[in-house]
Amino acid sequence: MSDSNKYTKIYSGNQVSVILLKGLLEEAGIGVIEKNEQNSGVIAGFVGGTQSTIRLSVQEVDKEKAEKIVQAFIAQKQK
Repeated sequence: MSDSNKYTKIYSGNQVSVILLKGLLEEAGIGVIEKNEQNSGVIAGFVGGTQSTIRLSVQEVDKEKAEKIVQAFIAQKQK
C-alpha cells in the first residue's frame, strides 16, 4: 500500500463533535473514515467503549490540510 492510501487518525470525540467535524472535512474535499468502537462492540454482541471512542481518520496525503481544520474546530469549540 502506498503512503497516499494509508490512513491516519486525526480526531477522537463524541458523536456530535464527530458529525460536525466530518462535515467540515468533507466540505473541504477530504475523505474521512469514521470508526465507532462502541457501536462495533454492540453489533458484535458485547458492550465496550464509550461515547467518546468515535475516531476519524484521513488519508496521509490529506493529513496536513485536515489537521488545520481540526485545530480550527477545536479552537472554536473552546470559545
